Amino acid sequence: MAGPFARPQKPGGIIEAMVKIWIAHDTGLDALRAEARAVAPAAEVVVELMPAPEELPSDPAGVAFWVPPFLAKPELTVLAERMPDLRVVQLLSAGADAWTGRLPAAVTLCDARGVHDSSTAEWVVGVILSYVRDLPLFARAQERGEWAYRRTDELAGKRVLIVGSGSIGRAVEARLAPFEVPVTRVARRPREGVHGVEELPRLLPDADVVVLLVPLTAQTRGLVDAAFLSHLRDGALLVNAARGPVVDTAAVTAEALTGRIGFATDVTDPEPLPSDHALWRLPNVLITPHVAGSVPAVFSRGYALAAAQLRRFLTGAPLENVVTEGY
Repeated sequence: MAGPFARPQKPGGIIEAMVKIWIAHDTGLDALRAEARAVAPAAEVVVELMPAPEELPSDPAGVAFWVPPFLAKPELTVLAERMPDLRVVQLLSAGADAWTGRLPAAVTLCDARGVHDSSTAEWVVGVILSYVRDLPLFARAQERGEWAYRRTDELAGKRVLIVGSGSIGRAVEARLAPFEVPVTRVARRPREGVHGVEELPRLLPDADVVVLLVPLTAQTRGLVDAAFLSHLRDGALLVNAARGPVVDTAAVTAEALTGRIGFATDVTDPEPLPSDHALWRLPNVLITPHVAGSVPAVFSRGYALAAAQLRRFLTGAPLENVVTEGY
């Protein structure tokens, strides 16, 4: 996307008119202000802190580039309607489902692809290891002061199917490499080395571990339903690092209750999962509260991306990570 801002620009693309940049976290102020000064020293570019809709730093008019809070709820998107000059929304999350289809046509939506690769990949490998080595069982035994010796399974040799072959999928595969596991890749469209999603019924029965890393779109909502789960082999582990509604909660609960498969998830539908839900109490289920990407470096990485995107915006260069069709 070149030249996204409609106000007058110098021949090199630098904006002459005043531009406001709103960001949600003070950790990004220095980086974006430095970028603005370096790229457009002659322009009036103001970077302001807007942590919440009830704490607007100034009139929304003039805001052209907005970085909303990390994991912002869909309700926040209505604020865009009060920003007549908004041209770019740069998310700090890899998923854009809360924002797609909710912004004015003139606004370009960009996700944070690449920011959460290492943290989410660590979470995926961590829960797989925890499950196959029975670490939750031993943690519960420790609480009881019980020496609960037993042999466990191992990750080595397990067949892993990664559904969603983007940057996080590649990061997961790289971290699985030392464990000597064969990996099969699946994406919405087939390409060299990657199967198409329509091949899942044939691929699922051979997988010991299935990792979900797809964005939430109309096509992926409810992707994991009763039919999908029926193709899993006995003893398989399903890992959801995508979004809660990618998995049919009733279907996975029914399957997990039988004990036939394991389920590890960082996201649920609904989210948070009600405290009386059956999934909480199943020994073959491991639930974490949407923490895969919540690490100390999330803001430094996220605002490094936002600063680079601001440079592109101010100079009229094409933006990266532009969301199209929900991806």
